[in-house]
Amino acid sequence: MPLPENEVFPLIGEAGFEHLVAAFYRQIPTDDLLGPLYPPSDFAGAEKRLRDFLIYRFGGPDRYLHERGSPHLRMRHAPFAIPQAARDRWMLLMNNALEEVRIPLEPAATLRNFFEDAATFLINRRG
Repeated sequence: MPLPENEVFPLIGEAGFEHLVAAFYRQIPTDDLLGPLYPPSDFAGAEKRLRDFLIYRFGGPDRYLHERGSPHLRMRHAPFAIPQAARDRWMLLMNNALEEVRIPLEPAATLRNFFEDAATFLINRRG
């Protein structure tokens, strides 16, 4: 049974999100589909933005809001072509990261549900 989203941060903490996002981003540079979407000059920035967003979204400090404002996920991702294949690969890499860092079962279920829904919501291209 997934936990309420605001209960995830108290269970895995800042370190849990740091490890999760780092495990995800370690896979990106060599990924033929997603790698080209991440400019090397902003790789560290992209990692920080995802980490801070997830921390905020799941009950932690709201640094993301202070630095970036409202998430507006669809607007922020509109410049990038996100077809079903990119969404599916993103989910594969994020699931790999969840397994690697061994997030406990209940918070992992809540995170997976969110990732599935958000990744699907961000699809903006056919093909």
